[in-house]
Amino acid sequence: MLDTVLAEARKFLGDRITTNTGLRDHHAHGQDTNPPVRPDAVAFIETTEEASKLLALCHAANIPVVPFGTGTSLEGHVTPVRAGISLDVSRMTAVLEVNPEDMDCRVQAGLTHRSLNTELRDQGLFFPVDPGADASLGGMCATRASGTAAVRYGTMRENVMGLTVVLADGRIIKTGGRVRKSSTGYDLTRLFVGSEGTLGVITEIQLRLHPIAEAISAAVCQFPTLGDAVEAVIAIMQAAIPVARIELLDDVQMGACIAYSKLEGFSAAPTLFFEFHGTPAGVAEQAAAAEAIAQDYHARGFEWTTDPDSRAKLWRARHDAYWAALALKPGHQGLATDAIVPISRLAEAILGAQHDIAASGLTAPIVGHVGDGNFHTVILVPDEPDGLARAWALDKKIVARAVALGGSCSGEHGVGLGKREFLEAEHGVETLAVMRSVKAALDPKGILNPGKIFLN
Repeated sequence: MLDTVLAEARKFLGDRITTNTGLRDHHAHGQDTNPPVRPDAVAFIETTEEASKLLALCHAANIPVVPFGTGTSLEGHVTPVRAGISLDVSRMTAVLEVNPEDMDCRVQAGLTHRSLNTELRDQGLFFPVDPGADASLGGMCATRASGTAAVRYGTMRENVMGLTVVLADGRIIKTGGRVRKSSTGYDLTRLFVGSEGTLGVITEIQLRLHPIAEAISAAVCQFPTLGDAVEAVIAIMQAAIPVARIELLDDVQMGACIAYSKLEGFSAAPTLFFEFHGTPAGVAEQAAAAEAIAQDYHARGFEWTTDPDSRAKLWRARHDAYWAALALKPGHQGLATDAIVPISRLAEAILGAQHDIAASGLTAPIVGHVGDGNFHTVILVPDEPDGLARAWALDKKIVARAVALGGSCSGEHGVGLGKREFLEAEHGVETLAVMRSVKAALDPKGILNPGKIFLN
C-alpha cells in the first residue's frame, strides 16, 4: 500500500516526496532523548491542498502521518514511532496577510516566529510568543507553546484567533476568524491548539499581534540564594507589577550563560532577568517597584537599561540557555523538564527540584518563566549505562512534585512521548476518556501522529 501511496503522491508532489535515507534520518527525531525512528518517506508540502490530497491517500491506506516543522520538539512529538510519512511544512513560510489596523495576521504553518517578527518590524507590531528555539508557528500551535513574554502577553492559546486544519481523511476546515470574540458553536480553535498533530494538520494560522511598546527596559538582579530569588518573584507577581518578562536562572545556569554568551559583570549566582514595557515613565515606575521588592529579599543590585543592544544581548543569552547548559558537559544529551505550578507553590517546587538534583548527583541547571509558575531543568545525561535512566528518574520526581502541588507536567513543551504517564494523575480517568473519544471521532483510524499523548 505504501508504494501505491508514494506513486500517487508523486503525481502532485513530484520529487518533494522522497525516501532518501538522509532526509528520513533528519525526520526521525526532534531535540529529545527518545530513540529515533525513521519514517518510510518524507513529504514536503507547500499548500493546504497538497496536505489534503496526501492525507486522503494515507487515510485510505491506513498509513501514519506525522507533521514536522523545524524539529525542535523536546518531547518526541515529531518522532514517527510507527513509521509512515513525515509531513514537512517547512516550505510553507508565507505571510498571507497583515491587518495593521486590527492587529492581526494570517500565516502559513512553516513560518517561524522570528521570521514573522522580522516581517512585522516596520509596522510597529510584533508577535509575542517566543520559545527558546526558532520554532515554526504551526508547531507552536500544536504544542500550545509559550515563552518568556507569556506572563504579560499569554501563550499560543491566547494569541491564536483561527486556523486552517486538514483532517485525517483530507477534509479542510477553518476555525475561528478575525474577530476578538465569538459565542457561536464549539471552540474548535482551542481544541486544535495543543493537540500535537493528533487531531489534524495545521496549515494556516490567524494570529493576534501587539503594538511595540513606546519604551522597553530590561533589568538584572542577583541573589545570595535560590530561595530568595523565588520568593522575590512571588512577591512581585502578587504586587501586580505588570512585568513583561521575569526569568529565573539558578547559579549553575547563570554560570553556563556567562561562559557561553560572554555575559560580563555578573557572577554565577541565582539571577532574575526582567523586562518592562510601556511609556518611559511607566517602565521607570515598574522597575523601581520591582527593585524595592527585590531588595526585601536580599537582592544584590538591580541594573536596568533601555539600551536596545544591551537588552538584545541579555535576552539572546536567555534564549540560548539550553545550548549554554549543554556546553557545560560537551557530548552529553540534555533532558529538559517542563513543570508548572500555581505561583504560590513556586518556592516548594523549585527548591524541591534543587534538592532532588543534589541527591541525584547529576548536573541539571534550573531556568524558568517564573512569572507564570513555569520552570525547567536541563538534566545533562551522563555517558554511562544507567545515565538516561537516572536522568528520567530525576525528571519524574520533579514532575510528580509539580502535579502534587496542583500544577501540570508540562507548561509549554507538550505531552508527546515524554509526559504521557502523568496525564491520568493530572486530569483523571474520565477526562482522559473524553480526550480519547475526541481523538476517535476525528481520527478513527488513528493515523495522525500515533503513540503521542496517550500511553496506548
